[in-house]
Amino acid sequence: MKKILIVEDEAAQRMLYETEISEMGYNVVLAKDGLEAVEKMQSEKPDLVVLDLMMPNIHGLDALRKLLGINPNIPVIIHTAYSHYKDNFMSWAAEEYIVKSSDLSELKNAIKRVLSTRIVS
Repeated sequence: MKKILIVEDEAAQRMLYETEISEMGYNVVLAKDGLEAVEKMQSEKPDLVVLDLMMPNIHGLDALRKLLGINPNIPVIIHTAYSHYKDNFMSWAAEEYIVKSSDLSELKNAIKRVLSTRIVS
């Protein structure tokens, strides 16, 4: 079973994503911020990361740099409420950039697409 690390600072959003993505048949690991994401990346060895950008302690783009430092082949989906970070060159390291919506279809489809096309080492 593929393991997905969800990095989201809002507890209600974390719970929603955990429920929805678990129902897709994936094992879900949660992190409340970028620092916890780095710890979980090392201990849990996820197959994919869904990463929020605006979080306490460390910005998502800084967390992205650290996560890719641990595993440069890990696919990352940026999932944020802010579209303007798409122009930041660091966000180009992500497989997908999705602006948050109440409809999770785009995120779910991106997860399926990325995991079906990537081989994680």
